[in-house]
Amino acid sequence: MPYSSVFLSDIVKYFDLEVVYDSGDIEERRIRVADVTRPGLQLAGYYDHFGPDRIQMVGNMEHAYLEHLTSAERKRSLLALFNKEIPALIITRNHEAHTEMMQAAAEAKVPILRTEQATSDFSSALVKYLKNELAPRVSMHGVLVEVNGEGILILGESGVGKSETALEIVKRGHRLIADDQVEIRKVSETTLLGSAPDVIKHLIEIRGIGILDVKELYGVSSVKAQESIDFVINLELWDEKKTYDRLGLTEETTEILGIKVPSLTIPVGPGRNLAIIVEAAAINYRVKKMGYNAAQDLVSRVFPGGTQLT
Repeated sequence: MPYSSVFLSDIVKYFDLEVVYDSGDIEERRIRVADVTRPGLQLAGYYDHFGPDRIQMVGNMEHAYLEHLTSAERKRSLLALFNKEIPALIITRNHEAHTEMMQAAAEAKVPILRTEQATSDFSSALVKYLKNELAPRVSMHGVLVEVNGEGILILGESGVGKSETALEIVKRGHRLIADDQVEIRKVSETTLLGSAPDVIKHLIEIRGIGILDVKELYGVSSVKAQESIDFVINLELWDEKKTYDRLGLTEETTEILGIKVPSLTIPVGPGRNLAIIVEAAAINYRVKKMGYNAAQDLVSRVFPGGTQLT
């Protein structure tokens, strides 16, 4: 499910913003749009297609324009903006807030915040933060690990060996992102980010042993806060009646939040070293992205004329 809003107070804390005018309700104010507006045209009186639900940002150009107005014009311009019930106004580059700006903010009860950062830099960082926090998300039962730079989401029924596989992968020098519950966010039309809920971050459950803190056991290099989900491996108990792909010619995908992620189904049976198999699958996936497919290469050797196996 998507998160519908972010508290303005969380933005203030995250970016260490100075509160120039406190409207008294910063803790309750919510931001629901992952974008910001520089209100140049609005300060000049043009409000067609204006989005009042966005954070407004005043930089060099807007500040210079306000400087050229008379006191009465400045008050009228800012009050018109604030009366649109904008969530907040952020001043960049440590510009001073005009007296008329403070008066208009007090009348309309709109908080004014300030940062010393350049407008373009801060705007980019804020939009990135909002897109991440407001992204559609879902929680899935599984394990997320990073293997050779690839984010591998391991899915399967309880008891199939996901956590044990993840532990062995960590021992082989790779990193754990989440065990048991993976929070997945859709940060763009092609990108999924996975992380662990705060309460179980860095923890892994091994039946017969209990809860292990991977960070404490194997060091900070064995864990990571979040990772993109590049590949999905579905573990299932070996079914003698089922035919499994032996060449790797079948292209599988797993759909998560509307994005189709390349995937494999790996049967779990006695004697199979799942950690090595997952590691090999991750490397093979990376090689495929670079343009080489071993299965297709085999087909081309066996059938030089171009006939494909079906």
